[in-house]
Amino acid sequence: MAKMTKKADLPSKPCAACGRPFAWRRKWAKVWDEVRYCSDRCRFEAKKK
Repeated sequence: MAKMTKKADLPSKPCAACGRPFAWRRKWAKVWDEVRYCSDRCRFEAKKK
């Protein structure tokens, strides 16, 4: 059985649009350095400006 990792132990960084911190997700494992926004909403808002 795999060891469970607590969410508090995962890496996080601030969103480029809203500034709120967001945590690492498994789907971002290969592209974590390229992820800049916490959500699609922030990504679209940043493109509008």
